[in-house]
Amino acid sequence: MQTPADRANRLPCRAWDNPPMDDELIEMVVESVRVHMLSSRHVVILKETARDRYLPIWIGPWEASASALRLQGLTPDRPLTHDLLRNIFNVLNAQIIRVEVSSLRDDTFFGNIIAEVDGRELNIDARPSDALNLAVRAHVPILVARSVMDSAGITPEEDLQEQADQGE
Repeated sequence: MQTPADRANRLPCRAWDNPPMDDELIEMVVESVRVHMLSSRHVVILKETARDRYLPIWIGPWEASASALRLQGLTPDRPLTHDLLRNIFNVLNAQIIRVEVSSLRDDTFFGNIIAEVDGRELNIDARPSDALNLAVRAHVPILVARSVMDSAGITPEEDLQEQADQGE
């Protein structure tokens, strides 16, 4: 049974909140941020650390620009929104543990920021684009649910020459 103190310490739950994951997690890194030439849409490409498999996630232009700046080692004169968020975590003595891409529903990715504050682990619902931007700033692991990789992950085709050699 919850005590009044337990209820006071709980963050409010909203209809859009993403529940904690119970799926196996796969570690990824941000491989690149690109612009699709035909559609001019922005995409972040995650690469699995243990094998040659990728996860493209379409993101907005502002999030793409913020990621690209950080990945290129550039720091703006004033903090961008994701820098501000990282600074808030730091001021509140909250440690960002990892970010997760937890599910894919109706062509929309869902994510979480996992943080620790005062010995409590918090699971914070976040758009993957924001969580990834925070991960590149805080240098924390990026984890993707196996179910997401199984449905949206891409394994590049083998080199055509290698296939031709095998056929001989």
